[in-house]
Amino acid sequence: MHDITLLQLIEDDIAPAQQLLELLQTELIALHGRDMQLLENILARKQSLVVLLDQQGRRRSQALANLGLSPDRSGFETLASQSSLGKQMMEKLEELAKIMAQCQAANEINGRSIQIQQATTDNQIRILMGGESPSLYDSRGATSPLAKPRTLSQV
Repeated sequence: MHDITLLQLIEDDIAPAQQLLELLQTELIALHGRDMQLLENILARKQSLVVLLDQQGRRRSQALANLGLSPDRSGFETLASQSSLGKQMMEKLEELAKIMAQCQAANEINGRSIQIQQATTDNQIRILMGGESPSLYDSRGATSPLAKPRTLSQV
């Protein structure tokens, strides 16, 4: 009976995990376009999906622990090896694991995109504030000296 419950919990996680992956892919597009409204909507939806997936993961871990099995993949594999639904359980677990790995990769890409955009913005602000590097050229074609920082209203 526990094998059916665990199988159902995994199947219930596949759709939200797929939605999370799609959101992460949409988030990258929104990051490149700097669409703040869309990013806010994505963040809210991502948070609810992550909470749901976390709750389901805890339920699976608790169900395995209640059976005296380790609350991880090896415990799940032990249960699957003793179940008539074992093959189906492992297939669904692999499907979920694959989607979650794709989510992790997409999240890392989004994180790098955010870091690049932050560095670019920091550089632009530094230039605007007068901290540009001496390799920049002024209107006479000479390299501009480091000027004192100035306020944005003076730029």
